[in-house]
Amino acid sequence: MSRQIDKMSVFLPAFNEEANLEKTVKNVVENLKKNVSEWELVIVNDGSKDNTGKIADSLSKNEKRISVIHHNPNRGYGAAFKSGLYACKYPWISFIDSDGQFDFKEINRFIDAQDRTKADMVIGYYLGRKVSLLRKLNSKAWQTVVFILFGLNVHDIDCGFKLISKKVIDKIEPLQSERGAFISSEFLIKSKKSGFKIVEIGVQHYPRKFGEATGAKLNVIIQSFIDLFKLWYKLK
Repeated sequence: MSRQIDKMSVFLPAFNEEANLEKTVKNVVENLKKNVSEWELVIVNDGSKDNTGKIADSLSKNEKRISVIHHNPNRGYGAAFKSGLYACKYPWISFIDSDGQFDFKEINRFIDAQDRTKADMVIGYYLGRKVSLLRKLNSKAWQTVVFILFGLNVHDIDCGFKLISKKVIDKIEPLQSERGAFISSEFLIKSKKSGFKIVEIGVQHYPRKFGEATGAKLNVIIQSFIDLFKLWYKLK
């Protein structure tokens, strides 16, 4: 175990993930226990209409290091991301999506990469993303626009597995995005602008077994582009 990181917070944004949440939490907790000595897990229930909130509360009652934030009503992935990120207390912060498409055992690779490179942030990129071709094309188009406007050149802006130093959160301007999928881009753009070192590693991505992804909905895409050009206009 790397002693560079002995205290870690993890947060899980969750919207209508009743079929996936408990398994994801178990996976995260098992691997936190293996890799860090002190930890906390924050579940952000973003106004779920199913039993996600009840399951989260039950998990919290059984483990004092698990806490739950409830949004009511649903506010969007960006809002859930911010609630989780700003609630974390330890010097290192990680997160994965709650849909079961990542294996948190790979956190040891993130820790090793940080120890080796002294990066302020280690971000994942998909080794074979298990989504539709349309979703992949949308992501590629998005990344091209972000690169043109901001010069941000990474494999996968939106990969939902990252390891972040809390000093990044404490220094960059507060994140603004709420409803759209712009939050990850905004976060990386502001981190890069502040001069933080970002390192990338490949992570496995598994097919979603239950539930439905929301990132490809038209209203989410439109709001993401609105947020993107607002930030570009502000920073130009």
